[in-house]
Amino acid sequence: MKTDIILAGVGGQGILSIATVIGQAALRKGFYMKQAEVHGMSQRGGDVQSNLRISDRPIASDLIPTGKCDLILSLEPMEALRYLPYLNENGWLITNETTFVNIDNYPEADEVYAAIKTIQHHVLLNADALAKEAGSVRAANIVLLGATIPFLGIDDATMQAAVRDIFARKGEEIVTLNLRALAAGKAISEQRI
Repeated sequence: MKTDIILAGVGGQGILSIATVIGQAALRKGFYMKQAEVHGMSQRGGDVQSNLRISDRPIASDLIPTGKCDLILSLEPMEALRYLPYLNENGWLITNETTFVNIDNYPEADEVYAAIKTIQHHVLLNADALAKEAGSVRAANIVLLGATIPFLGIDDATMQAAVRDIFARKGEEIVTLNLRALAAGKAISEQRI
């Protein structure tokens, strides 16, 4: 088992929380894991990106080579497109459809969606709306995390346990909210496979 993941978004969207939950789940399964983070100007809505490599064998490098990524998970659709050169031919792109317009020449949302839809294996979902239905729009990152479950190589029960581990200190209400968000994202991907 080997899964190479690029997590992408802008500052404040919860990329590092996603990496923490996946890392916790990987450790629960006894997998090896390496992570490299690039924070950019995260305090000002700049690019935030993380390489996350999970394997049942030792991992030599924490960086994913071009064309070798199995999964791009992005909280912002334009950021998803930025990392397409890393995606392998059978890889999946999972992204939120909510744009974060932080540059003057940001393309029209329909153009961004059209570019994403040219990718054979993609899931484009409104993570913000699903998170709101689950109890808080702040759980959009966990909705997207849930959408990765069919492709991640880590089972649903282990991901749920990792969510419990990471959010337990915030109380049962927050754990339950995040578990609902995780399930909502998983359901969308399962419908689209």
